[in-house]
Amino acid sequence: MKNALGIAPERSLPKLTKKTFSKWYKTNRINNEDEKKRTVYLFIDEFTDYNDPEIAKISYKLLTSLGYHVVIPKHVESGRAQISKGMLRDAQAIAKKNIKFLKDIITEENPLIGIEPSAILTFREEYIDLLRGEKKEAAKIISKNVFTVEEFLSKESENGKIHKVLFTKEEKKIKLHGHCQEKAIASTKDSINILSLPVNYFVEEIPSGCCGMAGSFGYEKEHYEISMKIGEQILFPSVREAKNDYIICAAGTSCRHQIKDGTSVRAFHPVEILYDALLVKNE
Repeated sequence: MKNALGIAPERSLPKLTKKTFSKWYKTNRINNEDEKKRTVYLFIDEFTDYNDPEIAKISYKLLTSLGYHVVIPKHVESGRAQISKGMLRDAQAIAKKNIKFLKDIITEENPLIGIEPSAILTFREEYIDLLRGEKKEAAKIISKNVFTVEEFLSKESENGKIHKVLFTKEEKKIKLHGHCQEKAIASTKDSINILSLPVNYFVEEIPSGCCGMAGSFGYEKEHYEISMKIGEQILFPSVREAKNDYIICAAGTSCRHQIKDGTSVRAFHPVEILYDALLVKNE
């Protein structure tokens, strides 16, 4: 199969889940709607839904545990994969659908929150460039109320809505690798902020550039060698050196996969680490 798809034989393949988050949500929805609770909309991107549904579950449980009414709105995939391969007409059609579904519900009070940085940040950047007319104007309004989950939680913490007393006082050390899209459009400071909510969590950012995977680039047979060389510049040595003393953290699904293939170390999404630190959970 790897040969047929042009994937490097040395590369492990992303696992497909037997049950997507979307299917799980239909029977495991948490009914915590309350006029006092703020409603937020959680965007379940295609990578999280099909490859990392456990991270979607944890994101959902973390937000509900922190007192938010979480709704999964009607939407289609993000279009990130199409954009990365230059399939812009297809990406444009996807953007039109998502804007149609979301334009009447996403507001400053009720934002759209995403788990995979490259997927959710398409709403902030590429959708505006892809669309025209009324849809472009709607995309501009939505873009102001779209956040990565780290950005949202960091902002809520700064506004006094999330407190350190909610989290463990256990000591842990974390090494953070920032996603390229996140570093370019948003910031890793929000990841550092939320991972520092537990008072005795020490967070150190790895001074890495791209992990080397870059979407599907690192899977391709002709790019595998350079992909791994990029990882070996800073990221892989830092992970190997830290693996026994630190939790390795990376928000991007491709980053986590690259770290696994390059070092055999599991990297965790920030929400996994924060949910584990939470004292009272919605299970």
